[in-house]
Amino acid sequence: MAEKAGHAPQFSILLPTHNRADVLAFAIRSVLWQTVQDFELLIVGDGCTDHTADVVNSFADHRIRWFDLPKAPHFGYANRNVALRAARGVCIAYMAHDDLWVPDHLELLSSCLDAHDAELAYSRTLWVEPDGTIMPGTFNLNHAETLELFLARKSNRIPAGCVLHRTECFAKCGYWNETLSSGGDWDMWVRIIESGKQRGVAYLAIPTNLHFRAIWRRDADVWPPELRVWKALHAAERLMPSALRIPVATGLTEQEAAWGIMSLDGQKWTRELRVAVDQVLDWRVCQSDELMHELLKRQMSVEVDPAKLFETPIRRKLVRWLRDIKCRVAPPGTMREKAWRRISEAASRII
Repeated sequence: MAEKAGHAPQFSILLPTHNRADVLAFAIRSVLWQTVQDFELLIVGDGCTDHTADVVNSFADHRIRWFDLPKAPHFGYANRNVALRAARGVCIAYMAHDDLWVPDHLELLSSCLDAHDAELAYSRTLWVEPDGTIMPGTFNLNHAETLELFLARKSNRIPAGCVLHRTECFAKCGYWNETLSSGGDWDMWVRIIESGKQRGVAYLAIPTNLHFRAIWRRDADVWPPELRVWKALHAAERLMPSALRIPVATGLTEQEAAWGIMSLDGQKWTRELRVAVDQVLDWRVCQSDELMHELLKRQMSVEVDPAKLFETPIRRKLVRWLRDIKCRVAPPGTMREKAWRRISEAASRII
């Protein structure tokens, strides 16, 4: 896979990997089927001891550059920097060896980056459980409190596979911090955003990346807490759209199962997926509005300015208040009460 000389591609895509030859090919294929084809793919082997090299070499594409390096400390940030220093693209995109992009990932993210004249852009996350359930993420850095927590390194919901930034950021911010044992991506995004000043960050609310749970991350509780809610909703009968579940047959990885469906008609599958995401997010907002409406009507023992109900200190009491008004929202014997019970029963089996 020789490098094509004399051309600076629009994108350099970094794909670090360590002993995931079983799923790496699907990640590579989802890069190669992008609607924008002007890229180089930098695959960085971080001390791979399986047949990862064979998987990479099976792709006869001159845009693929293979860095077969000895194991670096921790998550191998030093090896990632080796490839990033050799990157020739105008923008840098990141791919995980166990994730999958939908076909227009690069197209939409680059348009978002340019439209906002931003330093960094990222898309809505789709978290995928090992059983194939898909759960939309909600993490918008345009919200002041969310951004404050992110920059303070207290909250992060952005997988690297959702991110695109300008290559020139490295000249201003430096490369990945090789001394960190974890969180190198988060540290990089914070430095880019803080250095951008007026340009900052752009959020694409459209999902473009399927983010699968790493095999070493056995405990689901390390994932964002809202995923426990999504899992409960998935467990409730006939509540979630079928497009948000990937059937995973015995003996298949969830990545192989997903690719088998996506690759049949990527454009159609992506459209149906996005319709389903919008549907469930709108439904969640409707349910929240009903609960909030009841809360605002409720006679409270202590006089509270409605405008202050959702400030952080008072918001912590919201769960207790919502429990109290459950019977108002879902009276016994109604269809709402039955739906509430199904969700609660599903949640009790999961949590």
